[in-house]
Amino acid sequence: MGLEPIQTEVVVVGAGPGGYTAAFYAADRGRKVILVEREAALGGVCLQRGCIPSKALLHATEPVREAPASAKRGVSFGPPVIELEKLRAWKGSVLQKLSGGLQFLAKKRGVEVLHGRGHFEDSGLLRVETSEGQRFIRFEKAIIAVGSKPAMPQAFDLGNKRILTSTEALELEEIPKNLLVVGGGYIGLELGTVYASLGSKVVLVEAENAILMGADPDLARPVLEYARHSFREVRLGTKVEKMATRGKQIQVVMNTGKEKLEELYDWVLVAVGRIPNSGELGLENTRVRRDPKGFVQVNDRQQTADPNILAIGDAAGGMLLAHKAAKEARVAVETILGEQSTMKEVVIPAVVFTDPEVAWCGLTETEAKEKKIPIQVARFPWSASGRALTLDRTDGVTKLILEPQTDRILGVGIVGARAGDLISEGVLAVEMGATAKDLAESVHPHPTLSETLMECAESFYGFSASALPRKSRPAAGRS
Repeated sequence: MGLEPIQTEVVVVGAGPGGYTAAFYAADRGRKVILVEREAALGGVCLQRGCIPSKALLHATEPVREAPASAKRGVSFGPPVIELEKLRAWKGSVLQKLSGGLQFLAKKRGVEVLHGRGHFEDSGLLRVETSEGQRFIRFEKAIIAVGSKPAMPQAFDLGNKRILTSTEALELEEIPKNLLVVGGGYIGLELGTVYASLGSKVVLVEAENAILMGADPDLARPVLEYARHSFREVRLGTKVEKMATRGKQIQVVMNTGKEKLEELYDWVLVAVGRIPNSGELGLENTRVRRDPKGFVQVNDRQQTADPNILAIGDAAGGMLLAHKAAKEARVAVETILGEQSTMKEVVIPAVVFTDPEVAWCGLTETEAKEKKIPIQVARFPWSASGRALTLDRTDGVTKLILEPQTDRILGVGIVGARAGDLISEGVLAVEMGATAKDLAESVHPHPTLSETLMECAESFYGFSASALPRKSRPAAGRS
């Protein structure tokens, strides 16, 4: 292949949820686009080594978690038989279908896909190292969407394959008898749930005194209760000080604050955060700036300090979520087109696919307290939900964060079965500036879990049919 530069209007570096959304949207808006992806398949970390495979495994192992409760309802099953090869193959088929769909969509849109590692030569030229040699792309605008990778503290990086990140844990090489999970965030809890369901004795340690630090404590509490029931142990306020290889196991020294423990584990999963893939992009040859952690600095229009280069998704920091990256992709493309698009005040929901699931959007109760923002909080326990009772999942809560004088919905939080599927109504309510009265007067189908949003608003005014009225209630007509 020759070295003559390819000319394009927009080049997108990285084909994850942010990258392919940006490339497809720019093509839909009439721009010539080249999409550069270093992996052989499209989809990025989310599709290949993140949210999609983890959710597939959580679904596949759900019957194992459900079976004991089912026996109490009079429907019993025999002990589960785990066939890892079949499980891996099914998971792989899901990824292959989605990735193949992206290839098809790129081709139909006229988006040229170039597989290789991108490196900026300057603010208008990208070098791509492909399997067939170097290619150069001369561009008008570039969008950086290279994502992130799991962090591995140097003290834990022994070069031992039994010390895993989420990437290796999702491969399901074997089912360890004893698994240590370091980190009580969403990755550690989700993968800990998968392996506990498969039969591993899981110990989870978290340096802080709480799990899921982004979630309100009352929403995280049912997840902690489940983890303590399903894992061998959950240790909060515990720091892992060092690890060492001992034969076919990992020796771990940890400090609980009261004592030091020295234990052996078959595998250790390190889930202590993620770092951006921005290190070897040649950004020093551009005017792009990065913060001390390596995230590309952008404004609310996704513009960097280089007028020709924008950045989105995990590479640009903030909430490391696929749907945030996809929204930023649209803002970036619209910025390139000269439109007044911004990420300012965009409501980004967060979902943790634990058991039970946790989801929230907008202002949280914790943030309101920290920022001294006056709020009112309405809660509706799922023990009063007919649908939750029929599902035998009354461990949920729906809560609204409200502006005191107007009853405007500032935030929504949900913990419970399928909370991730329910939170979008909360996003719409916050985005549209809806009030609790709007939500209370919107008829919801019965019996459904979505009803808990309406009934939460109704209970705020004191007229939920499923809950006792509050002693002191606001005027029902206030808006």
